[in-house]
Amino acid sequence: MDPTKAMSILSRACPYLARTGLSALQNLAASGAVGVGFARGLTTSAIEQARCSVCPGHTGQSALLAKASQCPVVGPAIRANEADASKPSQALPAACPYAKGASNGSSASSASSAASAAGTSANSAAAPAAAEGKPVSHGSQEAAFDYEGMYQEKLAKKHADKSYRYFNNINRLAAKYPQAHTANASNVVTVWCSNDYLGQSKSPAVVDAMQSALTTYGAGAGGTRNIAGNSALHLRLESELATLHRKEAALVFSSCFVANDATLSTLCSTLPDCVIFSDKMNHASMIQGIRNSKARKHVFGHNDLAHLEQLLAQYPRSTPKLIAFESVYSMSGTVGRIPEICALAKKYGAITFLDEVHAVGMYGPHGAGVAEHYDYDASLSTPVGQRISRSVLDQVDIVTGTLGKAFGIVGGYIAASSSLVDMIRSYAPGFIFTTSLPPPIVAGAVASIQYLSGSQRERYLQQTHMRELKTDLAAAGIPVVPNPSHIVPVLVGDAERAKAASDLLLNQHAIYVQSINYPTVPVGEERLRITPGPGHSPAMRAQLVAALDSVWGTLGLNRTIDWERLGGRCGVGESRTNSELHVGWKRGVEYVWEDHQLQQAHDYERSRKGGVPIVPAIPETVQQIISAAA
Repeated sequence: MDPTKAMSILSRACPYLARTGLSALQNLAASGAVGVGFARGLTTSAIEQARCSVCPGHTGQSALLAKASQCPVVGPAIRANEADASKPSQALPAACPYAKGASNGSSASSASSAASAAGTSANSAAAPAAAEGKPVSHGSQEAAFDYEGMYQEKLAKKHADKSYRYFNNINRLAAKYPQAHTANASNVVTVWCSNDYLGQSKSPAVVDAMQSALTTYGAGAGGTRNIAGNSALHLRLESELATLHRKEAALVFSSCFVANDATLSTLCSTLPDCVIFSDKMNHASMIQGIRNSKARKHVFGHNDLAHLEQLLAQYPRSTPKLIAFESVYSMSGTVGRIPEICALAKKYGAITFLDEVHAVGMYGPHGAGVAEHYDYDASLSTPVGQRISRSVLDQVDIVTGTLGKAFGIVGGYIAASSSLVDMIRSYAPGFIFTTSLPPPIVAGAVASIQYLSGSQRERYLQQTHMRELKTDLAAAGIPVVPNPSHIVPVLVGDAERAKAASDLLLNQHAIYVQSINYPTVPVGEERLRITPGPGHSPAMRAQLVAALDSVWGTLGLNRTIDWERLGGRCGVGESRTNSELHVGWKRGVEYVWEDHQLQQAHDYERSRKGGVPIVPAIPETVQQIISAAA
């Protein structure tokens, strides 16, 4: 184990280390290990930091040091250093929490006795003050903690391991989707990595609704939902979301990070002795909520049903349990095994928490996500909002989603039973103590949900463009992480080179694709994450493939055949059978949107538009874009 990490763990577990100064911890960490090496790293200065003249009954030692002396690891080191000390210990000039205890609960004589045992004038002066109940000060002469130094040290570590994040100045042009300009308005680039998957942020229906709400209700919400921030628009949005997911109720949050954190932490801290089972690749928001709940947790391998069942079987059915997982994993594009996980939950008495953030708006005939897509035909023929018994969506207990990706706005939500939603509404600090979403945002979200519930055009174009791009990249030998979803992750395998590839695309080819590094993905699995949209034309796609081919040649990056020779990574260069164990969806089915479903969507849109072909809206020329931006 890394010494610094080992010291961090020990310092949380050991009361001695928890009170030791930064320099002493650094000395300990530098010693190289725990156990014998750890004891050897203990310095006399570290011992001196734990001494106090006014703590009664410890002859110049604090209760902390006395306790540390009992430790089989720290104790011998303390005694060895005390034997080697060449001069009497001096009280460390710092305030000690035990001094307050001495003044409040001990007599003057006991404090004086401790002071005389230490044998220093500073200690003798401090004891009477403690006996009189006055605050004790050690008259510190040491330097204050170097806050800025610590900040710079953390940043230096990020730079050293190449995980430091650089934010590009990208200004998406609403009328020119999917194009944008950089800091220089005349520098126009094509964006290939936006999470505005369907271009809804510039949809006329959405923009018009937002402008109308802005004029009518103003820019801000006015307060929390409990104080002036609960409008008819908010209630309408929650009704739309509950209807979309065929659930009894929904609750809107400021973001889905907050929705996941607040719901998981509140729910799992409320359920008595709750145990959480979390997929290894879950999003940071879910991990944060699980951590904040302080509930017992188990992490199962990504989409590993056998591992999940092994963990579930350790507990009685009567123990409250929650399984947290996603439908589309955003960095790999893999899909959660929703029906199988729901079956395991029923078998072992668990509830399910499904994050559909990267799937809402994208999958299902109405855009409710992958859970809806499993029962595509039944969902298409059943009125929206009506429960479909025994459907996959009906088996999911809690659905979370975002308004900030395919719906093109901002915000997050949960949809579940009315009692669960009301409990979260009543207890979750992340919902209660924050200003609600502004009316224009809420109005735009309502309009976007309603539009995508009835339109298949955007989903059809996005899916066909994704398929065409994956086919072209495969032909060029560009390594795409296999998956059945709309995400196109291109494997690089090195943080520095991933950023270099992104920079070359932007600076030499006017293409913006952000590199993805640790901690978003594991070290060694760095990638470029590409998200084709409805507005990307065949010419844009050809330009992207040619640019990637050029960058791969310039940087000497591994192509698919190279990963095969190396044994494969992330599914690239691995057998299809092995990859299918983790990519999810149905065995032998390449994409979530199956061919006959895309054909249905195509035919529906053509009939709805009077036979007009479904084609992307081609942006204007670069010169027109520059003129508009100027």
